Amino acid sequence: MITLDDIHAARGRIAGRVKRTPQVSSEAISSRLGAQVHLKLELFQKTGAFKVRGAFNKVLSIPKEQRGRGLVAVSGGNHAQAVAYVGGQLGLPSVILMPEKTPRNYVEATKGYGAEVILIPNVAEAFIKVAEFESQGWTSVHPFDDPLVMAGQGTVGLEIVEDLPEVTDVVVSIGGGGFIGGVATAVKALKPEARIWGVETEGADAMSQALAAGHPVQLSAITSIARTLGAPSVSEQTLLMARKYLESVTLVPDSEAVSALRFLLERAKVLTEPAASCTLAAAYRLRDRFSPTSKVVLVLCGGNTAVDDLCSYQT
Repeated sequence: MITLDDIHAARGRIAGRVKRTPQVSSEAISSRLGAQVHLKLELFQKTGAFKVRGAFNKVLSIPKEQRGRGLVAVSGGNHAQAVAYVGGQLGLPSVILMPEKTPRNYVEATKGYGAEVILIPNVAEAFIKVAEFESQGWTSVHPFDDPLVMAGQGTVGLEIVEDLPEVTDVVVSIGGGGFIGGVATAVKALKPEARIWGVETEGADAMSQALAAGHPVQLSAITSIARTLGAPSVSEQTLLMARKYLESVTLVPDSEAVSALRFLLERAKVLTEPAASCTLAAAYRLRDRFSPTSKVVLVLCGGNTAVDDLCSYQT
């Protein structure tokens, strides 16, 4: 598994190419949870989510002469934009394989960063298709099952502890498990007593199902509105990290994620995705595990919500 040294190396490699995002306290949420709550505003990252950290670390780890024809990736959301952005910044063409039901704002943003977008019926078929591009000399950037990607995402964990050395709890959402695995590796290495709480939404619960089954489970479909959590399955590696580091995985319905999204917009003045606001929804469910002295960090991992989608969300 990745180590703290891997994450420190990633931070040095991507320095100057990503933002150090702010971490702020929230009196409104602290009052609701009965704890001292801080928000890690990773939605202010370049491309609106944490994904550029891992994508940059992966590509910059490959010598220029070995990067092939360009970058190829599978994504229905934030990873697509990240790889497209990284390719543009490093002068590399990029091809993104996206599910046909990907929201229009994600498709247009990915194209806006210079990528060629190819729509595929579903994520599972897209992962099969990516092998064809690899055989033609394209460099694949996996959204989560890659130690270099995980190490890049883990730099968020370094910032959390540096900005709040007394942190007791970190609440992080789960897609394929690479982000929470990287963050947990950093936080637990620096603050072993800190607790890491995972979150998924109903209908995008690949990690919950894997933990229950004892092995990765292939989801037949992603039905949650939190599409950026929509990995068809976790990997053996990310499942192992979840078992090692996580206190639990809390499963919340879309309705609670949307209610939390609206609260964050009204009271914290930030517009998140359901994939990020679900951490607040989970924190409400976990509040009996916190105390007035607890210092809880909610990681708001992304903010690429389209206005049209926001208006359509039902609580």
